[in-house]
Amino acid sequence: MTRSIARLIGTPALAALMALPMAPALAAPAEVSLTGEGKVRYVPDSARLSFTVTAEHEDSDRAISEVRAVMEHWRESITDIRDQLVDYSDASTHLYQRQHHPRNGESEEPRTIAVASQTVSFEIHDLTLLNPVLTRAQGLGMNYNLGQHQFFHSNEEQLQQDALAKAISNARDRCQFAAEQLGMDCGEVKSLNLRSSGGGPIMMRMQEASATADTVSEVGPRDINATVQATFTME
Repeated sequence: MTRSIARLIGTPALAALMALPMAPALAAPAEVSLTGEGKVRYVPDSARLSFTVTAEHEDSDRAISEVRAVMEHWRESITDIRDQLVDYSDASTHLYQRQHHPRNGESEEPRTIAVASQTVSFEIHDLTLLNPVLTRAQGLGMNYNLGQHQFFHSNEEQLQQDALAKAISNARDRCQFAAEQLGMDCGEVKSLNLRSSGGGPIMMRMQEASATADTVSEVGPRDINATVQATFTME
């Protein structure tokens, strides 16, 4: 067997094969990883609102009656705009009891107080309705809090997509810039991670509006920021 291998090595064909240069290993394609950013600024055009009527009395029927009376006035006051209140919910009256304990020095006995309440909630997709609605609620003594989280844009999903599209375009532009500096071309995308976030603070004349506050004078802009982490090949 050893002699056969020796004779094979000695053949001209194998000697020529062994003399050929080894092919170099294929080099991995160049890559660049970078960040793209995009921003869309918008002004909210809609709001989610909630108002509560509350009445307390030792007689539960009296408390419920007071709440229902306010609700009747409320329904009458919004007759002209009722069809513009989206997803309107006018739930039934809720009733619970609490104990009233006299303060130090008071001689009266603890009493049971009935608390009745009813909540109205809806959306408005036209912010010109905001102050008229607030004025009517304030006039009836309805309780509410109005914060920035209650404002939104009716087409916010599309705005988020617009911000992501800007971020992807920005990433491609940065890749092309880097490629030009190296005398190369920006190639295909190998990986892409998307992230978006929205909502800077809304600038109102008051930070938080409430039943004791005046009407809202201005709703300011918000930003949707999008970021992409992208890896491109360089050709």
